[in-house]
Amino acid sequence: MTEDKDFKNIDFSTLKQEGKEFENCSFTNCNFPKAHLSNFLFSECSFEQCDLSLTQVANTSFQDCSFNQCKLIGIAWEQCNTFLLSLSFNYCQLNLGSFFQLNLKNSSFTDCELHEVDFSQSNMAGLSLDNCNLKSALFEGTNLQKTNFKTASNYRIDPESNQLKGAKFSSNGLAGLLEKHQLVIED
Repeated sequence: MTEDKDFKNIDFSTLKQEGKEFENCSFTNCNFPKAHLSNFLFSECSFEQCDLSLTQVANTSFQDCSFNQCKLIGIAWEQCNTFLLSLSFNYCQLNLGSFFQLNLKNSSFTDCELHEVDFSQSNMAGLSLDNCNLKSALFEGTNLQKTNFKTASNYRIDPESNQLKGAKFSSNGLAGLLEKHQLVIED
């Protein structure tokens, strides 16, 4: 196990080893694109300005991990180990990723790009999606109860196919809830 270590400007993209453990480590300006992180454990780790695009995360544990200004495109997060899963994303690009059937109650998304992300059948109850761009994100059978969309943009959510009780929306975002009805909403 590697503990309390700072990694800076390291290229992990060719990493093929499985099962490494990192606790209370920080990764700054590191590259992981297409890396195989299967069976890794990251506990209380932070990632700053890293590229983890298309990283393989089968059975990878992310426990109390934060990602700031990271590129995380095309990651199948549902393949992670869900035990104690806790993710914090700030100013990140998570486009084309999938959180299918994940419990995200202990996670957060702030100022993120979430274009074409699959949130189908996930539990996002009580989350705040502060200033997140949800262009073409998929919500189908998703628990969005008490989720805060007030500052989120470009979402399209079918209220009949998702649980929305207590969810918060701004008046500017109401069109995203009514799109399937092909209504014309004007100011």
